Amino acid sequence: MKLKSQLNRLIKEAFIKAGIDAEPISVSEATQPQFGDYQFNGAMALAKKMGKNPREIATEILNALDTSTLIRKAEIAGPGFINLWLNPEWIASACQDARCDERVGISRHGTPSKVVVDYSGPNMAKQMHVGHLRSTIIGDTLSNLLEFLGDEVIRQNHIGDWGTQFGMLIAYLEETGNEGVAQLCDLEQFYKEAKTRFDADKGFADKAREYVVKIQSGDHHCLNLWQKFIDASLGHCEDVYGKLCVNLTREDVKAESFYNEDLPQVIEDLIQEGLLQESNGAQCVFLEGEEIPVIVQKGDGGYLYATTDLAALRYRANVLHAKRICYVVDARQSEHFRQIFHVAKTSRFVPEDVKLEHVAFGTMMDKSGRPFKTRDGGTVKLIDLLDEAVIRAKDAIKERENYTEEEVEHLARIVGIGAVKYADLSINRESNYIFDWDKMLSFEGNTSLYMQYAYARIQSIFKKHHAEVKGDIIITDALEHQLAVMLLRFEDILERAAEDASPNQITTYLYEMVTLFMRFYEQNPILKEGVDEATRMSRLQLADLTAKTIKKGLELLGIEVVDRL
Repeated sequence: MKLKSQLNRLIKEAFIKAGIDAEPISVSEATQPQFGDYQFNGAMALAKKMGKNPREIATEILNALDTSTLIRKAEIAGPGFINLWLNPEWIASACQDARCDERVGISRHGTPSKVVVDYSGPNMAKQMHVGHLRSTIIGDTLSNLLEFLGDEVIRQNHIGDWGTQFGMLIAYLEETGNEGVAQLCDLEQFYKEAKTRFDADKGFADKAREYVVKIQSGDHHCLNLWQKFIDASLGHCEDVYGKLCVNLTREDVKAESFYNEDLPQVIEDLIQEGLLQESNGAQCVFLEGEEIPVIVQKGDGGYLYATTDLAALRYRANVLHAKRICYVVDARQSEHFRQIFHVAKTSRFVPEDVKLEHVAFGTMMDKSGRPFKTRDGGTVKLIDLLDEAVIRAKDAIKERENYTEEEVEHLARIVGIGAVKYADLSINRESNYIFDWDKMLSFEGNTSLYMQYAYARIQSIFKKHHAEVKGDIIITDALEHQLAVMLLRFEDILERAAEDASPNQITTYLYEMVTLFMRFYEQNPILKEGVDEATRMSRLQLADLTAKTIKKGLELLGIEVVDRL
């Protein structure tokens, strides 16, 4: 239900009817209920342009405005604001339609766009750590959201599998034989042992460097060992993705090696475009007004991340035909992506109409404000963090109800993983954030547990009701009106979150909507004696639509709900 677009259409029709030749400014949500449901503040902007008093312009718009369907009342306030109240009957009907729709009234894009979302990007040399968490869940949420809205989403997991360290790892894997293959289950330890051999033994180091060349030249034996290592690494990643409930599969992996054959052509095409200059033996692209160039080929002929990223952009734009390409990568890479996007457009590797985005995010901090580490200063393995989340969730829920051990395990997984994901997604992605177990596993405040509890509370209402829900939604008081309008704003929120690649807009909406529902629940009795049948049925339907909206919102964030909590 795109409320804003429908209101903007009515405003535009009023412009035409009033003879105002200008594009109307979009309506916005009213800041306080006494100012209506929405406000139109465009009269002030038009005043200078038209040489009229803002209230005079507002009056002309108001006189031409259709208030027969969606809008019940419109009033001029202050210097020329137009306050808009929505029609309760229209709201009630729209809520009823949304409740009966499996998509809760959310439409699909009429003209779908093809979008590539590049996220997660684990290292093949080590286990996934907390540094991979934000990219993985922000990218997955953005992909879920765009898919739900009707776009064609291509998930891409760009992994590094083609660097110098692989010669070292493969040489060590060959040296240790079957014992080494078994050790791959602990990637961290295997990598440390291989690095120790590399640093201590010149012969081993030379062999490792030879293996890099052999891998890149397609040596069958080396590639076979390399594949074992990649398979073990990806197997670990899949374990993490399974715990996190994200939708990345092995089919979504597009590793550096995938683009290897195109790298010489990238260099050749940059030469043809007249963009390459040699600097200290390296091939570089100098951007106008900048001293530091983009290096695409080292003096020894080796390629860099920039070369592979350009090949990937070209593939995604011209082979996959994406119109929007999103890189969900740490904010510290902002300069790299700014330069790469510029080179990609300047070289015509990517057409001008393709939108390139760096979906940047900040760092996860501990309570002291330092980057999140283990007690001894090491990097926290992501799988250990997720296991701890489940353990802590058990402590948070086991004393609230009489659960069986099986129920505790099931709930703890949903609550624990949901808490970690929601805590991350609920902040502005570009901000650093403090990782706080107590806060994220609280039943109060903007947490997943608060949302899950609200959903379960609504389910308990229907368990007590035990009868068919029928009749119409009737908006009879201010709280019902506010809740119904809030529920109908869901589509506008999702569209804005998708456009801005900002999942926190969804979490903010859910928190405000659930908080409003809790007020409604306390002040508007549903099952109490004395409530007439029509009112009870209406309030049950509003409660049901609230639950369905919570469930759909959390589903887009990759978080499950529970019927009892």
